[in-house]
Amino acid sequence: MKTERSAPRKKRKSRSDLRVAVVFLSPLLLVYAVYFIYSIFFLGETSMTKVGISLRNAVDVGWLNFQMLVGDAAFSRAILNNLLFAMVSIAVAVTIGFFIAVALATGVRARKLFYLVFLLPALIPVSLVATVFGGMFQERFGIVNETLRSIGLGALAQSWLNEPGPAFAVVATLFAYLIGLPIMYYTADLAALPTDSLEAALLDGAGTFRIMRSIIYPMMTPTHITVVLSLLLGSFRGLEQVYFSTGGGPGHSTEVVGSYLYGYINSGGKTIGFTAAAALIVLVIALIISIAQMFATRTRKGSR
Repeated sequence: MKTERSAPRKKRKSRSDLRVAVVFLSPLLLVYAVYFIYSIFFLGETSMTKVGISLRNAVDVGWLNFQMLVGDAAFSRAILNNLLFAMVSIAVAVTIGFFIAVALATGVRARKLFYLVFLLPALIPVSLVATVFGGMFQERFGIVNETLRSIGLGALAQSWLNEPGPAFAVVATLFAYLIGLPIMYYTADLAALPTDSLEAALLDGAGTFRIMRSIIYPMMTPTHITVVLSLLLGSFRGLEQVYFSTGGGPGHSTEVVGSYLYGYINSGGKTIGFTAAAALIVLVIALIISIAQMFATRTRKGSR
C-alpha cells in the first residue's frame, strides 16, 4: 500500500520540480533563443546582399555570394585544412591520448609531468599556446632551429613558418598537441569501466598491452566516438591555433575557415555579405556534426 501511495507522490514531486526548473531557466532560455534565432536570421538576410561593415546601403545580390564561394579555391582549401587538422588530432587522440589516459588511470610514475605537459594547455588560453608554439619555430632565435644548430644539425634548420609544407606540419602538430580534453574524456570513462573482464584477463595471464588492445580499447568505443566528433567540431573553431602561429599563410596553405572569415571581415571592403554566406555554410557543417555528436552521446549513455 505504501508503495502504491508513494508512486503518485513521486510523480507530483517530479512535475513540481520540473515546473520550478522551467520558471528559473525560462529567462535564460528566452535570451539564448532570441540570440541564436536572430543571429541565424541576420546571417541569412545578410548573405544575400553586398554590404560593408556599416551594414548601410546594402545591395541585394541573391545567391551570388554562395556561387562565388563555390568557385573560391581558398574557401575550399580552408574547409579541407579544417578536416585534415581534425584527422591529425583525432589520430593522435585515439592512440597516444588513449595510452596517456590509461597510464594516468593506472597510477604511472611521473603522472604529474603528464598532467603538466598535456592537460595544462587545455586549461589556458589557446591563443597563448599558439603564440608560444609559433615563436618556437621562428627562423631566427626560434628554439627549434637554435637547438638543431647547437647539436650540429644546423642543415635541418629552416624557415618553418614561411614554407607551405613545414608551416602545415607546424599547425598540424599544434592541433595534435592540444588533446587535453580527449585525455580527460578517456580518464573519466576509464574509472567507470567494469572490472570483471579485466580481472578475468589477468587471471588468464594476459599482458598489459594485450589487455589494452583487446579489452579496454573496444570497451571504450562510445568514448572514441565522442572524442572523434568533439575534435571534428572543435576544428571548425580553430581560429587561435592558426591566427597566432602562421596567420593562415604562407599562401593560404594553413588557412582554416576561422582565419578565412576573420580576414574578409577585416578587409575593409563590402565583404560582409560574402562572409555571412561563408559563415552559414560553416554553420550547416557544424550543425550536422553537432547532431551526430548528440546521437552519439545518447548511444553512449544507453550503453552504460
